[in-house]
Amino acid sequence: MKAICETPALTRIALLVALCCHASVVLAQAAATTDNTETVLKSRASGAQVAGVRSYSQTFKQLGAAYPFQLRGIQHASGVNFGIRADEVVTGARLHLNYSYSPSLLANISHIRVLVNEQVVKTLPVPNESGGRALQTTVDIPPRLITEFNHLSVELIGHYTMECEDPANSTLWANVGNDSAIELTVNSLALPNDLSLLPEPFFDRRDARGLELPFVFARTPDAGQLQAAGAVSSWLGALAGFRGATFPSMVGQLPPKGSAIVFMQTGESVPGVTAPATAGASVSMMTHPSDPTAKLLVISGANIEEMKRAATAVAVGSSALSGASAAISGIQQLEPRKPYDAPNWLAIDRPVKFGELAQPGTLNVSGYSPDLIRVNFQIPPDLFGWRQHGIPVDLKYRYTSRPKDNKSTLNFNVNHEFLTAVPLRPLSYEPPGAVDRVLNRLMDKTMPIGDMLPAQTSFRIPLFKLPARSQLQFHYYHDVDKEGACKGVTLDNVRGTVEPDSTIDISGFSHYLAMPDLSAFGNSGFPFTRMADLSQTAVVLPEKPEAADYGAYLSLMGLMGNVTGYPVHAVTVALGAAQVQSLADKDLLLIGAVGKQPLLTQWAEHLPFSLTDGSKRFRLSDYASRLLTWWDPEQKDRERPGQSELKFNSSSNDAVIAGFESPLQSGRSVVVLTSNQSSGLGQAVKAMLDPDLVKHLQGSAAIIRGKQVDSLVADQTYHIGKIDKVTFVRWWFSSHPLLLVAVGAVSALIIGLLMYLVLRARARARLKRQNA
Repeated sequence: MKAICETPALTRIALLVALCCHASVVLAQAAATTDNTETVLKSRASGAQVAGVRSYSQTFKQLGAAYPFQLRGIQHASGVNFGIRADEVVTGARLHLNYSYSPSLLANISHIRVLVNEQVVKTLPVPNESGGRALQTTVDIPPRLITEFNHLSVELIGHYTMECEDPANSTLWANVGNDSAIELTVNSLALPNDLSLLPEPFFDRRDARGLELPFVFARTPDAGQLQAAGAVSSWLGALAGFRGATFPSMVGQLPPKGSAIVFMQTGESVPGVTAPATAGASVSMMTHPSDPTAKLLVISGANIEEMKRAATAVAVGSSALSGASAAISGIQQLEPRKPYDAPNWLAIDRPVKFGELAQPGTLNVSGYSPDLIRVNFQIPPDLFGWRQHGIPVDLKYRYTSRPKDNKSTLNFNVNHEFLTAVPLRPLSYEPPGAVDRVLNRLMDKTMPIGDMLPAQTSFRIPLFKLPARSQLQFHYYHDVDKEGACKGVTLDNVRGTVEPDSTIDISGFSHYLAMPDLSAFGNSGFPFTRMADLSQTAVVLPEKPEAADYGAYLSLMGLMGNVTGYPVHAVTVALGAAQVQSLADKDLLLIGAVGKQPLLTQWAEHLPFSLTDGSKRFRLSDYASRLLTWWDPEQKDRERPGQSELKFNSSSNDAVIAGFESPLQSGRSVVVLTSNQSSGLGQAVKAMLDPDLVKHLQGSAAIIRGKQVDSLVADQTYHIGKIDKVTFVRWWFSSHPLLLVAVGAVSALIIGLLMYLVLRARARARLKRQNA
């Protein structure tokens, strides 16, 4: 500044003008950057760098909208949530909207609004000439509105008359298809190498897409390395949840782009990556040598035990790690798991509160057309419900008191099937009878909390309506009282809630299941997931596995972690059939192509199928045989024994999943995933990850052909679990009624004979006394 002051006046003016121009350019650049770089600035502050650009889209269905949005009334909104990964920043966004609306809407006072995070993005007109037609439009979304977690909603503002109108009139409607999609253009960011970011960037909870993460081995992995990798893949599978997760495998090379998990022992390397020189077990995060925005998680150790220790540390203690690298000096011995104690399953020894199953905020709704209150839960698939009345639910709820007694109800559904309903009574309502009124007053059953009226009820869910993964749905239906034209204005201020201390209880059920049952395996990984850590499971791979075998194994371990919510750190892996005799006390999971699994030949008589070079044999069910079990459909509906066989030659690469009792020990199970070639195993994995396909896995054998799954036979030849002896005898005789009739007839004959002998003896004694 001193130098400027000492220069001539014209020069000073020129310099000041130049400085002002420069400042204006800087300010303009800053203003232009501000719109979309808050995340970028944060990332740069931590050393991140902006890299490549890419685009992707997600439909509303992929984001959780199982059905199209049904917008009703004068004002009604529905929407979906979507997130942005921590290693991405949005540079462009647009909505491809498929919708339709009522032709009776008044165009000048009705419209459809698109909102992102409660801010209006666009207002769509509703001209009468387009009413009732399937329409499509594209809505540009300003990137500045998009944050870490986002909510996109579509709202109908509808009117059909300029005079008094009925908010519940059937002409007030609009539909939004769940095939509508959000398209995002993003810049990738290079995050710092810091283990405290885990599980990011390998898994990001903001990303609703399925997880596909390569696993890389420096050399052909042995059983110990595969056990370590299985623990990590199950941890990631548990995190992925509804998204699903697959883990393609590579040996001796990295994927050209994208993040990956790398396993290597000290002294080993893959191109571009060398195992840390640190002695002992270690976990490191480093940048991909050919993709600056991708990361590698390197799990290493001097020997197999150290590698297992490092993998277990990641699976159960990743939240405690920090820094670019961590040496795992020790890990406390994990306590043994107990049967059926998976974190994702309902506890079997106590009632479980709804607050443990859902976030409290999701248990509240408002408005005359509220969304469903949803409570997700999982149950063990072997609950024995014979002659039981169902699973008890103790429900506590509150709702806005109705002005008078009408048709308002709280409806209970399970998996979109109606169960029952209870009326929503007004505050002044009291059950008939003086005793009931006194008891209700003493128990405060009709005392409101603010303007919310508390209530409580109990109901039972039939066990046959519950697959392993189920959802309870509660729907508040508010009847609108109509007082005539232009009389009163309906205020949309009603609310409803389900209390978090409501409970569901499965503690009174025994565990007993007819096997094999591929439905239990496909939906719950059962019987392997009976122990959450798979400590009673052995996975048998071919002696010389291929990459497809590794990928199928790791993806299945991810599925097990998804089911239980716990890493499978105690699973046993065996390569080849040589050590299978030592695994007799475990449930076995066989993975591999037919020609590489000698156990399939050794146990051929137990299998309901046979695959050889070009030749295939399948045992088929005779559905006519079901007529013989008409007297007990509840127990025999799934038992469809094979009555015929089909043999044919084909070069197709179909996958087969089959189950049978272990030839090594009774009561233990074997499940086989096989195909003509190892590459066909991926079809079985995809079927188990697809909700629309996995429901077709039934019985003891199923064949997978791309997007088609056919269950061929259901020979249920053994049972697992335990029930008390009295119940077992009753249940067994219920399954064999003819034998029950025979036993009854024999018992009647024996009792009659005994009574005859006793009465005959008494008659003789009486005669002797008379003669004496």
